[in-house]
Amino acid sequence: MAKAKIKLDKELLNRIKKYSELSGYSSSEEFIVHCLEKEIAKLEESDSEEDIKKKLKGLGYIS
Repeated sequence: MAKAKIKLDKELLNRIKKYSELSGYSSSEEFIVHCLEKEIAKLEESDSEEDIKKKLKGLGYIS
């Protein structure tokens, strides 16, 4: 698997660490990958590009 570095706000990273430990993940990275895979799967289930845009707007990723 290719690795990439991303920058996260320190407060967000602290929350990720907290909830990844509480949820029993072996690492913060594993938790992040699982969250991203779940969100991508939801988008892939959408019937149209318009549905995807609505979901992204609802999540606050686009305006």
